[in-house]
Amino acid sequence: MTEGSPMPADTIDILNASILIVDDQDANVLLLEQLLQGVGYTHVTSTTRPQDVVALHREHHYDLILLDLQMPVMDGFEVMDALKAEANDDYLSVIVLTAQPGHKLRALQSGAKDFVAKPFDLVEVKTRIHNMLEVRLLYKKLAGFNKILEQTVQERTAELRQSEARYRSLTELASDWYWEQDEAGGFTKVSGPVLEMLGVQVADNTAGKRSALSGGWNASERDALRATIAAREPFLDFLLHRVNADGSQQQFRVSGEPMFSENSRFLGYRGIGVEGASRPLASHQE
Repeated sequence: MTEGSPMPADTIDILNASILIVDDQDANVLLLEQLLQGVGYTHVTSTTRPQDVVALHREHHYDLILLDLQMPVMDGFEVMDALKAEANDDYLSVIVLTAQPGHKLRALQSGAKDFVAKPFDLVEVKTRIHNMLEVRLLYKKLAGFNKILEQTVQERTAELRQSEARYRSLTELASDWYWEQDEAGGFTKVSGPVLEMLGVQVADNTAGKRSALSGGWNASERDALRATIAAREPFLDFLLHRVNADGSQQQFRVSGEPMFSENSRFLGYRGIGVEGASRPLASHQE
């Protein structure tokens, strides 16, 4: 980056990250503060009281905590346990500061993301802090994208439900009858002679028996329609005919489609029907 040129947005975000230094030794705190401020970090705070860390983090939501392990009242391991019990953040960025090589593995197992050895190598400290903040900010961006995606899905689902309600309303207004079936083939909504058309017997609520099917339907047409529905195939203006007791013939145009969820799971069937004009059967002329 040339002198006078603006810093990249990612670098600005990293330097604006909030950092908390936790160490009971004032000299260590001062050294880290001067180091970070000299690099250009703008939101650096510190405390020598480990028992205050949870409350401070709850209030400020630090992007990074530099945590000494050996402190009175509460050591670094106890602080990490308290942070994990309190935190509502899936990714807690903690770099531990330790002069004990044997503590490094235990610190990582306790939830620390990295460690810095004492006495400090200033180049190492700056590099580890920069790398940790880079990961932390990427994680925050990903969490933000996921939240936006979840909100978009919820909004889209609500729109689809509204559209579905409008579709049902319009189809019912535009048709003589309407029906819906669940994934097992059971009828969840029926209007008009749908069950008769499909050859389905229903219970007679008054007598507790099966009601007889009204006759006159063209059996081959009805079987073809039932086979189409069983195959989960859409159909448009499927013709059905019925001969009434008075000898007149009725014609019906039936349309239907299978319903699927967003992950392609079959949900059931829906369809509409429109009745054509009744007409007498044509007489045969010698």
